[in-house]
Amino acid sequence: MDPEKYKIGIIGLGPVGLVLAAHLQEAGCEVHICDVEKKKINLIRSDGIELSGKIEKSIFFKHVYSTLSELLEQKIDILISAVKAYHVDSVLDQIKEQVTGNLFLLSAQNGIDIREKYTSHFNESQILRMVVNFAGNLHSPNVVNVTFFNPPNYVASVDDSRRDIADWLSETLTSANLETLCKDSFVIADKIWEKTILNAALSPLCAISKLTMKEAMAHPDTLEIIEQIILEAIEVAKAEEIKLGDNFVKLCIRYLKNAGDHFPSLAVDLISGKETEIDYMNGKIVDYGRKHYIRTPLNLTFTNLVKAISHKKSNSKNEKQISTESILDL
Repeated sequence: MDPEKYKIGIIGLGPVGLVLAAHLQEAGCEVHICDVEKKKINLIRSDGIELSGKIEKSIFFKHVYSTLSELLEQKIDILISAVKAYHVDSVLDQIKEQVTGNLFLLSAQNGIDIREKYTSHFNESQILRMVVNFAGNLHSPNVVNVTFFNPPNYVASVDDSRRDIADWLSETLTSANLETLCKDSFVIADKIWEKTILNAALSPLCAISKLTMKEAMAHPDTLEIIEQIILEAIEVAKAEEIKLGDNFVKLCIRYLKNAGDHFPSLAVDLISGKETEIDYMNGKIVDYGRKHYIRTPLNLTFTNLVKAISHKKSNSKNEKQISTESILDL
C-alpha cells in the first residue's frame, strides 16, 4: 500500500471531514483540505486539526484552502465530499465546470439516494461511497470531540468497477487506526440503509425534544418511540430487498446506547436555524414506504415536524433580514 499513490482532496470540514483528513494525513498521504468558513481555515492553518475523546490526534496541514476552485487547481486524484447532503448539487456543479481530467469522487454523506446526485453529474465508475461509523461534535472550528467509533467504516465503488481505489482507501485509513473495510456495491447499499435507520431513529427526536442522544436513549418513553421508528424503517427496507442483520432492532439499540451526551448534527442544524438533512433520512423512509404502500406514521410525523420548524425558522430569519435592511434604508 503506497500512501502517496493518490493525491487526496477533502471538501467540507465538519466532524467527518476533519476526522478523515487527520487520519489520511497521518497515513502519509498528500492531503489538500477545503472549507468556506474562513475562521475554521485560519485556525487549521495556525493550529492544525485536533481530535479528542475516543480518538486523540493533533495534525498539521500544508495544503489548506478557503475555496473549492483553489482546491481543484491542485490536480486532485480523489476528492472526498464531506459537505451536507443539501450542498452536494452545488459542489458537483462547480466540480463539473472546472475539472476536465478523470477525478474520483468519494461521497461521505449520510442518507439514502445520495448516490443519484453524484451519478447525475459523473460516470458511475468515478464514484465511491463511504459509510462512517464514528461521530463527534465540534469543540471549536478545528477541534473535534470524537464521541464514539463503532468500527469498521465501509467503502465501495458504486458500480464495482474501481475496487482497486476502494481497497486503497480502506487499507490507507486502517493503517492509521481508522478501521475501514472495502465492500461491494450491494453490501454498501445495505450498510447505507443501516446507518440511515440509526440516524433516523434519534436525530429528529433529539432535534424537536432538545434531548441529547444519551438522554433520549436513557428514558423509557423516548426509547419506545425510537424502537417504533426503527421497526417502521425495517419493514420498508425489507420491501426494498435490503439485507439487515439478525436481531437488527437489538443491534440498533446497542449501537445507539453508545451515543454521546450531545445533539446529533441534524438537531444542531435545526436548533441553529440551518437547513437539515431530514429528506435523506426519515423522509426517504417515508418515500419508499409509499412506493410499497407501507404506512410509516412516526417517520412521516418527524419528517413533517422538522420541515415545518425549519420553514418557520427560515421565514423568521428572512423577516429579520428584511427588517434590518428597512432600518438601514431610513
